[in-house]
Amino acid sequence: MKIEDIYSLYSKKFLVDTDTRNIRKDSLYFALKGSNFNGNSFAEKAIELGAAYAFVDEEQYCNHSSIFLVDNVLETLQKLANYHRKQFQFPIIALTGSNGKTTTKELINAVLSKKYKTTATIGNLNNHIGVPLTLLSMSLDTQIGIVEMGANHQKEIAFLSSICEPDFGYITNFGKAHLEGFGGVEGVIKGKSELYTFLEKNKKIAFINTDDAIQVAKTAAIATIPFNDSLSFLEVNPFVKLTLNKVSIQSNLIGKYNYNNIAVACTIGQYFKVSNSEIKEAIENYTPTNNRSQIITTKFNKIILDAYNANPSSMKAALENFESIQEKNKTVILGDMFELGLDSEKEHQEIVDLVSNCRFSNTYFVGSHFYKTKKTTQLFKTFELLLEELKKHPLKNQTILIKGSRGMQLERLLAIID
Repeated sequence: MKIEDIYSLYSKKFLVDTDTRNIRKDSLYFALKGSNFNGNSFAEKAIELGAAYAFVDEEQYCNHSSIFLVDNVLETLQKLANYHRKQFQFPIIALTGSNGKTTTKELINAVLSKKYKTTATIGNLNNHIGVPLTLLSMSLDTQIGIVEMGANHQKEIAFLSSICEPDFGYITNFGKAHLEGFGGVEGVIKGKSELYTFLEKNKKIAFINTDDAIQVAKTAAIATIPFNDSLSFLEVNPFVKLTLNKVSIQSNLIGKYNYNNIAVACTIGQYFKVSNSEIKEAIENYTPTNNRSQIITTKFNKIILDAYNANPSSMKAALENFESIQEKNKTVILGDMFELGLDSEKEHQEIVDLVSNCRFSNTYFVGSHFYKTKKTTQLFKTFELLLEELKKHPLKNQTILIKGSRGMQLERLLAIID
């Protein structure tokens, strides 16, 4: 079946589903496969639940007049997304980076949506499936699209860029994330810079932070828009405060590392003629969710929950910020950082050494990687052992930073910290 014919079916409702638990009426169902499931086996059920058509890549499941056989369902979904993207008359902004992608994407969306009808990546659906689904969620009356792109190997950003064909790009930073897949820090820089390669080749534009020497060097041959010079950092205690054209903006984001995320959202807003007052309102009304730098006040404690993800760069930034805030009793609870490969032991030890030089009331490290480090006594090999310790010796009157990789699920601690 030609992609033009599939697009003709898609354009009737502009609805695509991949999960029979959430089928919408008259959508197109794409039977994706995973390590523990085969979407082909649910194609007939999708039709029964209201999908107009289904696409499978195993002939045995092509047993209904509304079910079509294609060579590869995932590739068909990706090709359909790119075909749809080529129909757009509105700009696409793509962003990637080691840290802060999702927060930055949400800030940009908050600012631009003050003036435009925007469509942005939902959550962190930023991979080879999420990017196509984001594009296919854009209707033709969308005015600006915002696409987050994630990767943990070389050539992934290049591939995602070829699907979404951005008009503008931004890389948040180049940090120590997914070192195992990228093959070290240089591999991270090379992999993330694939976005710059696309922009250069297609004569598009990059937003850049001129304080980042790597961004400046990698965009020498690209048209660039630097952070607006009317922006100025004021303070962080614990929330970031800044000025835009001498107008004060008080954000709900902790950590100086979030200043750049706010700055690029303001810069992009100004480029697209969003007023300063609308930018201020958007930034001040944005509150992080989903375990990303959330501040939670309990009966006896204040918690900074930053447990969505962690790598050496973001862990160091969070700790340095936490040390600087003006609180008397500070506790850190840190979980393992994943996907560091051969650098894991060194990077975990460096975090332990950093913490040992900070003046924290209590420090707890949990996970098999931290458990191998030296120079600390508060080591817990498993989450259950840490939980047991905190139940025996509850924390009270503390400001607590909780940070670790997604797989550690440290947000579970909220159930026992009063």
